[in-house]
Amino acid sequence: MIHPDTELRFISPEIGFGVVAVKLIPKGTITWVFDSLDEVFSPAALADMHPLQQAFLEKYSYRDHNGDYVLCGDHSRFVNHSFRSSCISTAYNCELAVRDILPGEELTDDYGYLNLTEPFDCLPEPGSPRTQALPDDLLHFHAQWDAQLIDAFQQFNHVPQPLLPLLDATHRKQVLAVAAGQQPMESILSCYYHEK
Repeated sequence: MIHPDTELRFISPEIGFGVVAVKLIPKGTITWVFDSLDEVFSPAALADMHPLQQAFLEKYSYRDHNGDYVLCGDHSRFVNHSFRSSCISTAYNCELAVRDILPGEELTDDYGYLNLTEPFDCLPEPGSPRTQALPDDLLHFHAQWDAQLIDAFQQFNHVPQPLLPLLDATHRKQVLAVAAGQQPMESILSCYYHEK
């Protein structure tokens, strides 16, 4: 589930729709959690689907560390890509805001940490030499993303966390321990799906 202080908006003809903050979402806030609204499809289930269904899942889902396709049950499936994303996935079935997200600003992910099945062509962004999100980006950029997450976790206990109760008990306990400095953060690299 996506943060409640968001809504779906039309961004531009090139981008389409996106998820926008309607109130300030401070750095360190959980912006998304995997919950019972989300559906998980195995690669075998995807292969058995009609091509139209396959195309939909390929467009609107991400792959987890097991290679399963996760289709978010709300407007979080419309979160757009940015090489300077405002949110980053964690190893705990949730995402954190890695900077303040202002009202009217898009929530974005770097699709490079979503286990793409093929390269994704991206619009140019000032300050980034990258032009594609690639299936193996997690192997190359995990240290950079980990550093941003570690920094964001410093704010976790100082900002409202409306999605925390929706996080499963095991991951909630781990997230709280990381935020309290009681255990080191697990790397985003653990989200990587190693193709067989």
